[in-house]
Amino acid sequence: MKPFAITIPQQDLDDLHRRLDATRWPDAPRGATWAQGTPLDHLRELAEHWRDFDWREQERRLNEIPQFVTEIDGARLHFLHVKSPNANAEPLLLTHGWPSTCFAFEEMIEPLSRDFHLVVPSVPGFGFSGPTGELGWTIPRVADVLAELMRRLGYDRYVAHGYDFGAVLTRHLGLRDEVRAIHVNQIFSAGVTAETADMEVEAERRSVEKAFRYEFEQFGYVSMQSTRPQSVAYALTDSPVAQLEWIEWAFHTWSDPEIGVPRDALLSTASIFWFTRTAGSSARYYQEGDETWGELEPASDTPTSVAVFPHDVGVPIRRMAERNHNVVRWTEMPRGGHFAVMEVPELVVRELRGAFLL
Repeated sequence: MKPFAITIPQQDLDDLHRRLDATRWPDAPRGATWAQGTPLDHLRELAEHWRDFDWREQERRLNEIPQFVTEIDGARLHFLHVKSPNANAEPLLLTHGWPSTCFAFEEMIEPLSRDFHLVVPSVPGFGFSGPTGELGWTIPRVADVLAELMRRLGYDRYVAHGYDFGAVLTRHLGLRDEVRAIHVNQIFSAGVTAETADMEVEAERRSVEKAFRYEFEQFGYVSMQSTRPQSVAYALTDSPVAQLEWIEWAFHTWSDPEIGVPRDALLSTASIFWFTRTAGSSARYYQEGDETWGELEPASDTPTSVAVFPHDVGVPIRRMAERNHNVVRWTEMPRGGHFAVMEVPELVVRELRGAFLL
């Protein structure tokens, strides 16, 4: 394992600025809304902010967090490792989702490190782990990589949290004996359909409605990334505005409309995807093993806590989750959406403390 610091070459920053300045903007029909994709005026304004974004200040701030790289299963793995001042603190593995990076947890690191030793990896194919150079990267394989990372760090017993893609990874990690308990923001197999829902229950009606909207109004990115991830890679790796739009659409659509993801967090995320050229490798997870995301997982006895955020893309239902999970805590959160760790980090910190501190 080697210490790591972010050092983006100046020529890469200059190239980003040149490409932003030379953007060839499309037209937009009058009355176009988010239903057609990110509105033109909104994206142009974001691109202008990105052009003036102080990446060097972001770099300096992010480098204050202890970072390391290692190699596991033939892949480079970048991770944050922040030890608690309490030597007897329990290790906590935090895993991000798509389209995010390990720095999605930035605002949670200081308060959580008072109570936990934190390990926050960049999933292989995301961020500073860099692109994965081969096919075959699936959720179970990544779970094995993260388990090996924890072993190398000397953590033979730990707890884990994840959201989005990271929630699925966390669920797979929870099948391992060394994982004491898990906490997730989503259980994708725990939704209901019009056929399985109790329509007298408000949460189950919302679950059906959200699933319908996701499948018929928001599924385009999944169709592309699960069938033609290389096609997506060409566009997003060549055009910074395309990369920005791809991320902003998700951040906007799945967040609490009263809160949203902070603009600097959005631009930092877009910058990391851009500089590391990981649009394609992160998209490939939707093709390789995508069927495991919403399938009924093997039964697990691991104590499982779930936080349900009101503006998330889906609504898990407890009775469905209890078919194959040992649910010990189920919290209906007062606000926040799919990217709660960036929208309402203080609520997630409080929830993780409640779930894991004995």
